[in-house]
Amino acid sequence: MRPWAERIEELKALVLEAVEKDAPPGGLSDDEPLFGPEARLDLDSLDALQVSMAIQGRYGVRMPDSKETRRALVSIAHLAAHLEARTR
Repeated sequence: MRPWAERIEELKALVLEAVEKDAPPGGLSDDEPLFGPEARLDLDSLDALQVSMAIQGRYGVRMPDSKETRRALVSIAHLAAHLEARTR
C-alpha cells in the first residue's frame, strides 16, 4: 500500500492526463470539486468516463455504474479513498 500523499499526487496527475487539461492556477487541491458549478476544471460526463477508464487501466478497479463513478469523483481525496477501499 502506498502512502496517502503519494497516492493523491499520482491521482491528480492521472486525472489531468486523462482529461487532457492543465492544472488550474494554484494547483488542484485534494478536496476541491472535480465536477459541478464550483469545479475549476469544467469537466463533463465524457471526462468522467475518461477518468474511470484511466483508473481501470492503472489500478484494475472498475467503476460499474455512473452512480459509483459520481461518488468516487467528487474530489481527488474521495477518489483516493475509493481506491483504497477497493484495493485492500
